[in-house]
Amino acid sequence: MQPFALMLFAAGFGTRMGALTRDRPKPLIPVAGRALLDHALDIAATPCVAHRVINLHYLGGQIAQHLQGQDIALSWEDPILDTGGGLRAALPLLGSGPVMMLNTDAVWTGANPLEQLAAAWDGARMDGLLLLAQPDQALGHKGAGDFLVDAQGRLSRAKGAAGPIYLGTQILRPDGLAAIDQQAFSLNLLWDQMIAQGRLYGVFHQGGWCDVGHPEAIPLAESLLHG
Repeated sequence: MQPFALMLFAAGFGTRMGALTRDRPKPLIPVAGRALLDHALDIAATPCVAHRVINLHYLGGQIAQHLQGQDIALSWEDPILDTGGGLRAALPLLGSGPVMMLNTDAVWTGANPLEQLAAAWDGARMDGLLLLAQPDQALGHKGAGDFLVDAQGRLSRAKGAAGPIYLGTQILRPDGLAAIDQQAFSLNLLWDQMIAQGRLYGVFHQGGWCDVGHPEAIPLAESLLHG
């Protein structure tokens, strides 16, 4: 498998977590006795990751202290840049070529999600590859489906249909970011470019996943991890 630079997203305010993020960033909230960030770093400990970069903003000093002594580059944001702007700002640390990304607010079981993406990546056909799950397999997730998937794995927008859920990890070719005339923006803008060109694909996670984006999801995540 080709090794990729990995971007870990950890800059957000975590407002949906309420009081839990009043004095600490969401990646440091404990789930099953360990910080969410440490669960993500377990996923990142794979040969398909060449080096790691993490973006920081809200209470970022706590995350930097937590990571002290680890070989992870820090991309500080001021102001906060959202996922697309954050990725573009981190590109000098990530290097050239496709970039792997992982949100730090979920837990996983089963096959390593990053290894699944690396094994399925085909740069001749793809500019983006997203890891997905059916809605009934997406614990803690609130909201409608994100995408529709055709027989070749190519993605289009669900537009209210009951399509698969994006699980917060992906591989993207970042070339299109340079043309976006905004400082802070979502990677949805890049996805829409790739969809229009027929070059955004999806693959389904072989295992369990829980979105820990709100307090009620913490016991769900712990139950998933404990089997």
